[in-house]
Amino acid sequence: MRFHTLVGLLPHEKLVPQPLELDLTVWLSLKDVGETDSPSHLLDYRDLYNLVADTVGASHHRLLEALCAKIAERALELSGVERVQVAARKPHAPIKGPVDYVEVVLERARGKAG
Repeated sequence: MRFHTLVGLLPHEKLVPQPLELDLTVWLSLKDVGETDSPSHLLDYRDLYNLVADTVGASHHRLLEALCAKIAERALELSGVERVQVAARKPHAPIKGPVDYVEVVLERARGKAG
């Protein structure tokens, strides 16, 4: 997923939106998931996208780690989601030197912190 948002600690990062890429992977605990086409065994991808978009667009984010934690927490509230991994990439990180991006990856499981 790609967004333009306010993210970072530096003064200009609080004023100028910049690109942010996010990946969200979920592990489901739904019984019989994948064994049928029944909508009762469905986690709607649109709900996951909207969850991420709403969280990213909610405010300025100082730390990628905190943004990933918020997304993970909200995803774990969805029915059937047992575990989640969130990766956030910042292509225009203020680093002196050649880098494609900086990335934070965070994983959380239902009922477990950290």
